[in-house]
Amino acid sequence: MDMTHPIGVTPLDTIQDGVVGQPLDRVDGPPKVTGTATYAYEYKEPTGIAYGYLVPSAIAKGRIASLDTAVASSMPGVVAVLTYRNAPKQGKESQQVSPELVDDRITHYGQAVACVVADTFEQARAAAYAVEVGYAPDPVNAVLGGNLDRAVKPKDRGTTPPDTSSGDAGAAYATAPVKVEVQYTTPLQTHAMMEPHATLAYWRRGQLILFTANQMLNRGQAILASVLDMPKDNIRLVSRYVGGGFGAKLTPHSDAVLAALASKVADRPVKLALTRQQVFHSTFHRSDTIQRIRLGATPDGKLVSVSHDSWSGNAPGQENFEAAAEVTRSLYATPNIATEHRLASLDVPVASAMRAPGEAVGMLAIECAMDELAEKLAMDPIELRALNDATIDPTKHIPYSTRAMVPCLRKGAEMFGWNKRNAVPASVRDGNWMVGMGVAAASRGNPLQPAKAWVRIGPDGVATTRAAMTDIGTGTYTILTQIAAELLGLPPDMVRTELGDTEFPMSSGSGGSFGAGSAGSALYDACMTMRQKLALAAGMSGDGVAFRDGRVTQGNRSVTLASLAGPAGIEATGGIQVGDMHKMFSQQSYGAHFAEVGVDADTGEIRLRRMLGVFTAGRILNVKTARSQAIGGMVFGVGAALMEAVELDPRYGMFVNNNLAEYHVPVHADITAVDAVFLPELDDKSNPLKSKGIGELGICGAGAAVANAVYNATGIRIRDYPLTLDKVLAGFEARERGERRSAVPSAVEGG
Repeated sequence: MDMTHPIGVTPLDTIQDGVVGQPLDRVDGPPKVTGTATYAYEYKEPTGIAYGYLVPSAIAKGRIASLDTAVASSMPGVVAVLTYRNAPKQGKESQQVSPELVDDRITHYGQAVACVVADTFEQARAAAYAVEVGYAPDPVNAVLGGNLDRAVKPKDRGTTPPDTSSGDAGAAYATAPVKVEVQYTTPLQTHAMMEPHATLAYWRRGQLILFTANQMLNRGQAILASVLDMPKDNIRLVSRYVGGGFGAKLTPHSDAVLAALASKVADRPVKLALTRQQVFHSTFHRSDTIQRIRLGATPDGKLVSVSHDSWSGNAPGQENFEAAAEVTRSLYATPNIATEHRLASLDVPVASAMRAPGEAVGMLAIECAMDELAEKLAMDPIELRALNDATIDPTKHIPYSTRAMVPCLRKGAEMFGWNKRNAVPASVRDGNWMVGMGVAAASRGNPLQPAKAWVRIGPDGVATTRAAMTDIGTGTYTILTQIAAELLGLPPDMVRTELGDTEFPMSSGSGGSFGAGSAGSALYDACMTMRQKLALAAGMSGDGVAFRDGRVTQGNRSVTLASLAGPAGIEATGGIQVGDMHKMFSQQSYGAHFAEVGVDADTGEIRLRRMLGVFTAGRILNVKTARSQAIGGMVFGVGAALMEAVELDPRYGMFVNNNLAEYHVPVHADITAVDAVFLPELDDKSNPLKSKGIGELGICGAGAAVANAVYNATGIRIRDYPLTLDKVLAGFEARERGERRSAVPSAVEGG
């Protein structure tokens, strides 16, 4: 099926007291907490496994001048030492994934210069440190801020054009009665998922099999086919459990490529995991951004002009840019809107997707700029957003499939006690704590991807579903179980969901907030086909056919699914295609974030006191996992606002804090009272489930709400993320000197 037309009434709309939407416990919970869920590095089969260890480059740019592997090769247990001199021939780069060990050129710090294979991990690691490498370094150019004049317009990626323009934003801004022009910066960030990248690779009768940590298996299969120069059908990826990805595992990385090469050379299975430090340099990261926003409004708050320009960086030859301004294109109503993206070529590792690419950092800027405009207008920030709510996408000029941003703002204000907020900054104290509240809107695109699924009813009445989908901790196993159970009239414990294998039907994978909608829709279609087959086998047709309690019933006739399946079982397949709905309607999930912070008046320490997110995301497939996803995103946003930053040493193109001790992410002690609620919604233009993406919605705007709360608490506007206490203290000092209330230079104009 495809989304060519809105979806009418479905069984999910009519079944009473069904399992879809209920807070079903995670199907994968018991194996995970008991340690029986097998992650990529934990497989013990096949036998005879050797271990690989990556030797990283110590420079960011240049050439290998000398390479001595003699000592390493002679060490105990060493099977092979791969370098560019002896690595198997490979193919071409694909989707930002490159062949490994192909020549003596170094393009980024941490690039693999060798891979040691040994009988044990400890032997491989020891030998890796014995590989002697000499370098001929070239000058390094790694700082975004110093390359703005060299930044270029990136290539059009189709769905995300780098620039858009509607009306004449420049002319409208020039004559606007009230103006705000600000610059916000966000730092380099990294995914910091719990499970590092790891792969077990082996060859069997010409087929390459990889047990690997990957979010999108079919995409990974195609990428490796190009990189390794072999037929796609000869590659099998298995990724049954993934310990977090956040975009870093959307593609295979050096662990997969090197494990495959090492296994071929060693002629035995090879297991390779990146160390935490290697993950920082050998996989993707989020680029830093410099964003300029100009808002023009009438004195009563109506936006007449919105401009959002963003600069980001990437490795030489890479076209992927951080689409920070994309969210601004559909966020608020205005007749004149322009967005631009520019990309600088930098001597750093490859930058690519990180949770909510574009929106996550773009909303850190635009939603704070809206607060700055609200203050200039002496308006409540919620009222400013409500006044500029849109019914037609201001850039695409098409209607929204659904849009409930203002109801989320209103409901959140009621629940959070927004009416108690003092609009005058630095006016509320709780002992030595300066207390403030902040708000921000949330918006995230709602894409749909092609996917397929297979379902079978066995002679025991148990339904088995299969798809090359992944569960990266988001609850995919659980919601797919619920969908099949609902449509086939089975209790959840009579459904077995099997995922994470390219031998299963092609699926979307997990990423971009499209996983549940895409894979779930494919399973919906397969189950609807199964319902037709079962009804036909039972001799039933027309109205009144119901599936419940493991039986198909019509009138006074009732037959068990097990008897209909018979000894051979009965199976069905289904799939989803994108269709035209995304062209006819602007599709996003929406929400609103509310935050209250305390800032110590002496030290500048910021503490989150409480936080609330209110969202609409179509049909909620599981209220427990949905809430978990939303809260997880909100915590992600708190980290982006207050602590997350990769520190770059510009001399060496190196990420200095390349570990979880110094790359700070929120921990339990940082997060107190955080809650997320969903307002009822169905979107019949989204997919047959009438659901929308949730996974990345929670992060969008969350950090801006925190930053706005910090300003309300202190009167200090920090436009350089993260909002660390040194920047707060700089604001305190500036205020004491009688300077303007800003910790960084401001370009806000008067109206």
